[in-house]
Amino acid sequence: MLYAIAGWRVPMVLVNVSRGLSSPITLEADHNDILSARDSGFMQIHAETCQEILDAILMAYRLAEDERVMLPVLVNLDGFTLSFTREPVVTPEPEVVAAFLPAYEPNHAFIRGERPMAQGTAVLGGAIYSYFRYQQHLAQVNALEVHQEVAADFQDHFGRHYSLTEPFQLDDADYVLVMSNAFATKGKAAVERLRAQGVKAGLLRLRVLRPFPAAHIAGALEGRKAVAIIDQNLAPGLGGITYQEVAAALYTRSSPPPLLSVVGGLGGKDISAAEFDAIFRDMARAASGLRVESPRLLYTEPEQERRQDLLRIAGKEVAV
Repeated sequence: MLYAIAGWRVPMVLVNVSRGLSSPITLEADHNDILSARDSGFMQIHAETCQEILDAILMAYRLAEDERVMLPVLVNLDGFTLSFTREPVVTPEPEVVAAFLPAYEPNHAFIRGERPMAQGTAVLGGAIYSYFRYQQHLAQVNALEVHQEVAADFQDHFGRHYSLTEPFQLDDADYVLVMSNAFATKGKAAVERLRAQGVKAGLLRLRVLRPFPAAHIAGALEGRKAVAIIDQNLAPGLGGITYQEVAAALYTRSSPPPLLSVVGGLGGKDISAAEFDAIFRDMARAASGLRVESPRLLYTEPEQERRQDLLRIAGKEVAV
């Protein structure tokens, strides 16, 4: 159904609560579910906090309904971590929302009035089909610029700004984590702790994954000493999905940094401070030309995690 809705160019917004896919089953998050829809034609915005969920929904309608785009949007939030969480959220006044998001008036080939036109279900030959699919691609490309316009207008109305990606302590960073969604807060805490120890650490949070802002990401990562992409997903037989896309974005750059693939947080499993320390040690080793295990699966047992964190706090070296 996602493919059909995107093919009709319906500017709707869906909110997805990510959970680990069965079988077995878990209430907690990973991102194989949402990333399995990455090529359906839906745009994707991935939220880190409850505030961002609300804000992303408002921005998503503006983005979807822009005549240069006319595509549906998936706003993604982590199951349990955010869906079972209560946080302070600023709820905007209705009149401010109305000024930012006026009523939608349908005006494109497949929608007139209240429902899609019948030709949306027509069976077409390959030549015409190719045209429609490529038009979806061009609309996604347009959405990169439209999103920036929407973000600027959102800031004018509500005072908060959201770009395609979020840099954190990135200006002078040598070693960079790439993460998305709510677990990025854990990555930011690790960056702040390592900064206090004199490590030039940083983080790039991927917020919009479709359209994929390849040039934006490559520009942010080029010239770093090493980069570790933490995927809260696993494509069996391939590895981390985001790692493959970031690697492709950097492929044509003249001086791409060493890239490490890390798979962690599957099924909502915590990523400990000791594991973040190990990732940064791996980046330092890769930057010096040493061979590093990649992809690395983060799978420290909970009791071992607590022991490692206590040892780290006590100032003792921890082997992960």
